[in-house]
Amino acid sequence: MTAPTTAEHWDPQEYETHAGFVPFMTNAITDQLHQHVQPGDRVLDLGCGHGKLTKVLQDDNGYDVVGVDSSAAMVDAARAEGCRDVRVADGHDLAAAGIASGEFDAVFSNAALHWMKRDPHQVAQEVHRVLKPGGCFVAEMGGFLNVAVIHVALINAVTSRGHDGLALSPWYFPSQDEYRGVLESNGFAVEAIDLVPRITPLPTDVKGWLRTFGGPFLEPFTDPAEREAILDEVQTQLAPALCRQGKWAVMYNRLRVVARKR
Repeated sequence: MTAPTTAEHWDPQEYETHAGFVPFMTNAITDQLHQHVQPGDRVLDLGCGHGKLTKVLQDDNGYDVVGVDSSAAMVDAARAEGCRDVRVADGHDLAAAGIASGEFDAVFSNAALHWMKRDPHQVAQEVHRVLKPGGCFVAEMGGFLNVAVIHVALINAVTSRGHDGLALSPWYFPSQDEYRGVLESNGFAVEAIDLVPRITPLPTDVKGWLRTFGGPFLEPFTDPAEREAILDEVQTQLAPALCRQGKWAVMYNRLRVVARKR
């Protein structure tokens, strides 16, 4: 899931190649969802991406699922996957996709909220708006220190070439206290919030990961050769930390939250 300014960077096939693990490393957060909803309950999958996990929630778990994502290409892929109701929508404005107030028993989000950087409070307000009274918000996102060495390497590579790497970063990685404050100030009672480190093996290399997720950092660079040079530089810098015997891994730090609409 992306903010509107980065939605055009998403390629479903590239995502499947370099980040196909994302919808399948979800047992911890989907278990939380299953504890709070029943088959037939209406669930919004906020940032559904290419729909792999949405389809599981729909078919295997029996929820009445609506998926939303800001990338039209990803929504098309989710439809092709067999998701019955998926719409193009940014988390800052779900009403634009016809999402009504008080429509959902639960809002679920996996690996998406950290892309909604523009105004996390507004996203929380939208989630609160679309939930029924007492409805549950179950989410996992990148948290404080998520992909930290990659983040710093990208910022430095871009800044050394005369652009503001921090401003170009598309990611919002809050701490537990920070995100608790966002939720509580927007009408939620937080029932659980945890920051969980997770070593994540990559199916390819970190350059593939960068191509999939790091596109916004490259926006100022129109020369394909310069873009490639940045990716090569970052991969070379990261190899001593993230590669062993030709196999790459990334240190994710996941923020998991369960909150209820007051």
